[in-house]
Amino acid sequence: MRHRTILALQCAAVGVLLLALAGCGGGNANAAKAETQPVLLSPEDVLTVRPSAITAGPLITGSLQPDKRADLRAEVSAVVTAVLKENGDAVKRGDLLVRLDDTSIREGLTSAQEAERAAVQASEQAERQLQRLNTLRASGMASAQALEDAEIRRNTTQSDLASAKMRLVQAKQQMQRTEVRAPFDGVVADRKLSVGDTAQVGKELLKVIDPSSLRFEGLISSDAIQSVQRGQTVTFRVNGFGEREFAGTVRLVSPNANAMTRQVEVLVDVAGAPPRLAGLYAEGRVAASSTQALVLPASAVVRSGDRASAWKVQGGKLQQATLQLGERDPRRGDFVVRSGLVEGDRVLRHPVATLKDGQPVQENASAAASAAPSTLVR
Repeated sequence: MRHRTILALQCAAVGVLLLALAGCGGGNANAAKAETQPVLLSPEDVLTVRPSAITAGPLITGSLQPDKRADLRAEVSAVVTAVLKENGDAVKRGDLLVRLDDTSIREGLTSAQEAERAAVQASEQAERQLQRLNTLRASGMASAQALEDAEIRRNTTQSDLASAKMRLVQAKQQMQRTEVRAPFDGVVADRKLSVGDTAQVGKELLKVIDPSSLRFEGLISSDAIQSVQRGQTVTFRVNGFGEREFAGTVRLVSPNANAMTRQVEVLVDVAGAPPRLAGLYAEGRVAASSTQALVLPASAVVRSGDRASAWKVQGGKLQQATLQLGERDPRRGDFVVRSGLVEGDRVLRHPVATLKDGQPVQENASAAASAAPSTLVR
């Protein structure tokens, strides 16, 4: 009986051991299965390596300003009676923007018109008198002195008429200056007065700009000005527009440097920029030199000490490629790839630390959208 009990206990121990071994074998199988689980990728997770232009040149900073702008100022002293446009309103050339009180100026215009009319009558009368005396003198019925006096009166009235016409023109100009009109098609950018204000001569009333004509007014260090020439391309980014890049062409390099900052002003023509860029800060580089090279964004580069690598998607699997990087593009921040990748290679845009060499991938946009965060590369 005792031997049977011992034998049963030994069989039970063997059974437990076999179950434990079976459990360990299942865990290893699950682990192996987890390791070979494919990485779900969407099209946005993969980028294709292409050559790109790497530009080098001096840094340029400044602001975007409208090329066509007009500061409209008062040319007569008068009270503002109407402001017809607000900031941001579009205007056409000749549109009335501000009206000033013209009461006193209108009275002066009326007086000048009457004076001009009287001068015309006096001149015509003096001319007729001279003609009559010329006729009488020819028949010997008028003296030479009378004829000379008539010529003097005619000349005097002609001078008075010319003066009266000039005063009338001035009065009309003053009258026109009570109406401030748009000098070109554009937008009201800065209104600086209201109805009831007194506009003194030279006071700024409002500003009109043409937002479709922009230029980049930038500054460059005098140390690098020798590499900047007219016609060179300038690429820049504008504060408020994120990573969007704009381009322009150098129009003018100032011959003088600022005495305080030792920087040189450079004017850059900008084409195709949105109108609302006017006045915003911008920063970029002048393309003094340009070369073609394979580039890779910094987000795709995996760093491990001094070693740099990238994850290629090739043959349905991941392959870690060791890279030799060159200089970094100061404009976009991309790295130049000297070796490790060739044109057309597809690499992960934002690799994670859990990836393994040889791990299969599944490129399916719908699957990637519904995948768990642990298996989706972003």
